[in-house]
Amino acid sequence: MKQPAQQGKIGKYELVREIGRGATATVYLGNDPFTQRDVAIKIAFPEILKNPERGKLYTHLFLTEASLVGKLSHPHIVQIFDAVVADDLCYIVMEYVPGGTLEDFTTPDKLLPIERVVEIIFKCSRALDFAYRIGITHRDIKPANILFAGTNPNSADIKISDFGAALIENPERTQVSGIGSPAYMSPQQVRELPLDHQTDIYSLGVVMFQLLTGQLPFQASTNYNIIYQIINTEPSKPSFLRKNIPEVLDTIVARAMCKDLRQRYQTWEEFAHDLAQAFRNKQLKAPARDFADSEKFDTLRELPFFADFSDADIWEVLGFSHWSSVSPEETIMHDGDPGDFFCFLAEGELKVTKNGRILNLLTTGDCFGEMAVISKKTQTRGADVVALTESKILTVKGEALKQASEPCRMHFYQSFLEVLTSRLELSNARLAAF
Repeated sequence: MKQPAQQGKIGKYELVREIGRGATATVYLGNDPFTQRDVAIKIAFPEILKNPERGKLYTHLFLTEASLVGKLSHPHIVQIFDAVVADDLCYIVMEYVPGGTLEDFTTPDKLLPIERVVEIIFKCSRALDFAYRIGITHRDIKPANILFAGTNPNSADIKISDFGAALIENPERTQVSGIGSPAYMSPQQVRELPLDHQTDIYSLGVVMFQLLTGQLPFQASTNYNIIYQIINTEPSKPSFLRKNIPEVLDTIVARAMCKDLRQRYQTWEEFAHDLAQAFRNKQLKAPARDFADSEKFDTLRELPFFADFSDADIWEVLGFSHWSSVSPEETIMHDGDPGDFFCFLAEGELKVTKNGRILNLLTTGDCFGEMAVISKKTQTRGADVVALTESKILTVKGEALKQASEPCRMHFYQSFLEVLTSRLELSNARLAAF
């Protein structure tokens, strides 16, 4: 097949080297000379586009992905920057993600730690919820379409790719059937029934099963037999195949993969919440004195201060904040110290004291210490803040807030105003009581 030269150009983009090849396209590492960034460029084989039987289908897949340019702005989704779809040339320009895929960790001899699997599935669930909220159902969730954003699979972030098979809410667009990977398809998808986000929930459940056990829940020598099992057979519990898997994960996988739509997770929030609760309830172990990303995200998502923050904003906050556990009687802020950070109480109770006198009690969700950071004047702490119980504290340095993206920073300042307004109203109510 005729291919672009390994060192050449396509449009304005410079082709550096081939980094992947599939049945319908080649993926190149490229460079955008205008933005000076590396990109991944997926170029369809010209002969495929001219195929009398499948050419229209493959062109449709490229059109679907091309329609998503600029729409998938989420930290755990591969961004699509540019696209060209013509009769004899189709290519998609995407964010370059340097790591491998989850497919490398789907065999019994190369399994990731159980806690790491849950973290990955949680991030996928939040990313797919974002896509669903803007009218997109992926329809081809599988390990090969989930990429590592770094070289260390035990710590690198993940990004979902390949939205070519996606269902997009648009009455003027026709949706094609018969695409996807049978082993990961929901019973509704293999029957070619109308689909929504619950088909992706099922597929992500299959991915979770495979990452936990190193096996697919349904295995057969032909696609027909796999489809029969998907419709008619119940899978084994993951713990049957890997003994140290806790029961809570058996329950989560079973609900995600339930054949009955009424019993399957109804929303991505329910799925993500159960994953985060597995850490919160100590059914899974996070590193000592550390917190799982899923627990952090779920905690912030529930706090009123962060109600108007987007998912992308929340993930950004997690990137520049520090989480810690404090013991009873431990002092978090000292009266008279300079203030270069502010905090949120994620769990527990604190007291605010001045010269041994209690001024206030803080409970879950309260923000404290922010005036020393947002004031233009140099500020020092005006009181001690001491833990009354075992507590979880989220700390944000003032400099980190200054470096945050504009949307994230503006959400902070908006929420600060609401906090200060509430405090003023409370003070007025107390004064009126005297």
